Amino acid sequence: MQNREKFGSRLGFILVSAGCAVGLGNVWKFPYMAGKYGGAAFILIYLLFLIVMGLPIMICEFSVGRASQKSVATSFRELEPKGTKWHDFGYFGMIGNYCLMMFYTMVGGWMLYYCYRTFMGEFSGAAITSEIVAEKFNLMLASPSTLTLWMMIAVVLSFGVCSLGVQKGVERITKVMMCCLLVLIVILAVNSVRLPGAEEGVKFYLIPDFREMVDIGIGNVIFGAMSQAFFTLSIGIGSMAIFGSYLGKDRSLTGEAFSITILDTFVALMAGLIVIPACFAFDVEPGAGPSLIFITLPNVFHQMAGGRIWGGLFFLFLSFAALSTIIAVFENIISFAIDLWGWERRKAVLFNMVLIMVLSMPCILGFSVWSGFSPLGEGTGIMDLEDFLVSSNLLPLGSLVYLMFCTHKNGWGWHNFVTEANEGTGIGFPTKIRGYMEYVLPIAVIAIYFKGYYDLFAPQGLTVLIPWMCVACGFIGVIIWFAYGKDKKNF
Repeated sequence: MQNREKFGSRLGFILVSAGCAVGLGNVWKFPYMAGKYGGAAFILIYLLFLIVMGLPIMICEFSVGRASQKSVATSFRELEPKGTKWHDFGYFGMIGNYCLMMFYTMVGGWMLYYCYRTFMGEFSGAAITSEIVAEKFNLMLASPSTLTLWMMIAVVLSFGVCSLGVQKGVERITKVMMCCLLVLIVILAVNSVRLPGAEEGVKFYLIPDFREMVDIGIGNVIFGAMSQAFFTLSIGIGSMAIFGSYLGKDRSLTGEAFSITILDTFVALMAGLIVIPACFAFDVEPGAGPSLIFITLPNVFHQMAGGRIWGGLFFLFLSFAALSTIIAVFENIISFAIDLWGWERRKAVLFNMVLIMVLSMPCILGFSVWSGFSPLGEGTGIMDLEDFLVSSNLLPLGSLVYLMFCTHKNGWGWHNFVTEANEGTGIGFPTKIRGYMEYVLPIAVIAIYFKGYYDLFAPQGLTVLIPWMCVACGFIGVIIWFAYGKDKKNF
């Protein structure tokens, strides 16, 4: 059996784990979510849910990883009570990591490509308009060769980092990327808030206006904040558990998870401080959706003094955010082969590098050759399907599994979980919230899960919504049965 690699420092663990959490959900989705749901009022609710929902589940995942010293592929098998089948969820987590990379590697390639194009001046010049920027984006999507090339660059770079090992590769290089990311984001935010006309955007972003929240719909804002807080930390598919398995026992997990959450939140808030004041300065709708990054903002940077440099730095920042997540998930994927079959790291890297490139092709072709395929209804594509599988299914269901496994006696159990979480110096996990962890938090996760299905399928009518909701109920039922079904006294 190979010796388990370890992080070289506490800072390395925090930055690598934060790098996994700090992804495009922070810097792509968060700004337009804040713009869409009312700015500062949305942010306050988001921060509340981040603490009461995201943080406890992250601690569960870290605890399972550190206690088992394994990836999600085999961690449940190491800790489950004899005769139970929790280890089946290891395959569930493995599928989640592969599904995520089937589209995330392509989007990471987009970021690298846009960074290159912006520094080369493609979005500069008197003739550039928002229509031309949109046309350039659509031409990129329609070119499988371009998307494939930049996806492959992102894959080779990231697997190259992982091939060097945990300390020499993942830890060392992610630390450099994260430090550069933090410096870039502060520089960009300072530039953005100093733009003429940006003051109104800063007020919108930092001063709560609860009347606007009422106008938007309190329920919509709360669910939007709850969903964003839940998904921003990349919890539920073992992406965090792997780094717990590389962590020593000298520090308690609550304090470490808290540090990662603060860093992740800082990046999200600063990303909004880049985007929203700039949108106000140039009279652009900050809630414009995903097109905000690739169509609206290049046009905004074009109108700035020195926009070629500022735009290039912005997409360099986005590239670091994307690659830090890809490297973290690739490390998890590599560990599957190491834990399950005892492969050497180099063999696991080469095998998965080729596999990920192949698995990424359907998403790429979904914008051109297979653009007519609408798996989730009119207007959806292959990327929407893959994102739906991960964001609306595997992440919430996986989080529910970790919660059930760590709190119920048919799983690992509350006592084992708290003992592991509190091992070492630092902030202790509050033992008095057992009832909240065991009953309230799972209900909140289930509510987010069903809301994701409702938002996607309700506009297509009841004949579409009802069968899909039955599917969702079936998945929830399986997980609850694992937690309760073999111990009738728990009912």
